Amino acid sequence: MYLATTGRRPDAPSRPRTGAGRRVPGTVLALGAVSLVTDVSSEMVTAVLPLYLVLGLGLSPLQFGFLDGLFNGATALVRLLGGRLADRGGGRHKAVAGAGYLLSALSRLGLLLAGGAATGIAAALAADRLGKGVRTAPRDALISLSTPPADLGRAFGVHRAMDTTGALLGPLAAFAVLWAAADAYDAVFAVSFATGLLGVLVLVLFVRDGAGAGTPAGPAARADRPTVRQLLREPALRRITGAAALLGAATVGDSFLYLLLQRVLGLPPEVFPLLPLGSAACYLLLAVPAGRLADRTGRRAPFLAGHLALLAGYLLLLVPAGWATLALVLVLLGVFYAATDGVLMALAGPVLPAAGRAGALAVVQTGQALARLVGAAGFGAAWTWWGTRPALAAAALTLAAALLAARRVLPEGKVS
Repeated sequence: MYLATTGRRPDAPSRPRTGAGRRVPGTVLALGAVSLVTDVSSEMVTAVLPLYLVLGLGLSPLQFGFLDGLFNGATALVRLLGGRLADRGGGRHKAVAGAGYLLSALSRLGLLLAGGAATGIAAALAADRLGKGVRTAPRDALISLSTPPADLGRAFGVHRAMDTTGALLGPLAAFAVLWAAADAYDAVFAVSFATGLLGVLVLVLFVRDGAGAGTPAGPAARADRPTVRQLLREPALRRITGAAALLGAATVGDSFLYLLLQRVLGLPPEVFPLLPLGSAACYLLLAVPAGRLADRTGRRAPFLAGHLALLAGYLLLLVPAGWATLALVLVLLGVFYAATDGVLMALAGPVLPAAGRAGALAVVQTGQALARLVGAAGFGAAWTWWGTRPALAAAALTLAAALLAARRVLPEGKVS
């Protein structure tokens, strides 16, 4: 284990936790502000993309499943590159993350210029995911390195709550643009681009560099930084990555769930961008409490419980009951993200070396993202070949089996 690298000696006496010591670090709040603004930009696109591709351009569920998988995981391997670049020299976390944020913002121009060309759309989505892949591990490493291990669940919960505020505002902005000008997808992409650039500006002005987060710099950092192969020799990291990948492969993807809700209830296209609001609101309310609970009780149980909530959402879609199904599925999706997203990073952080924290987190994130690519493409194919109900039933059975396996693999993740 790399617990010694977290900055506290094993034999050091524990100090009382004062109110001041429990304040969220400034780095976390600044990164939360960046994520808030950036998520307004990205969720504007995410909210209208299924309609734009399936209803506007006429893509089949199989084609949409491929592009959705690309949007969420095809460039996952670049996370490893982003993590390694951020760890080099011990102070490049901000620069690498900033490059990723900028690339994602520029990808909105790609969507604007692509028109209806599938190749152009795929390239723009790949650029957006490339940007997210580059920035995610350095950003989460900065959060992990600037926070005491015992408070990581709370810190990631605060960051994810701010991030989700942006996810809540993004669909509202998209809805407002579409309401002002029917089918104005180009206007949505243009506003998204401008908002993304604002997020980059906030990062440049207010986020401290990685050198200030307690990471070693210079030759010492290069000597202490473990390789990916060395990291994977750690049993805890292998188990966390394996469990995250197993569960990731059994998830359907938000866009498919929203499309299913739209078809079951016959919602008008103008209302579709509002569907993510329900899950985002629930996520916003529960992210910090879920993180604090994970700090107190161990991080495995909330992580597994979040996937159990997702399984319940699948089962509800198999037996739809009108508007009650809509509300419950959106709430369960919010519970899923609140109990899993930041909690997974909090679970992994304390067992990873400070000198290679970004690269190590990238290993976990890459395994999960690649698995979700497989899950999205597989569900899209099953929907096309079998129909919605058989595909959803298969997804529910797969997730149930993955939960049983992950329960045996995942470490407890409790930090004293």
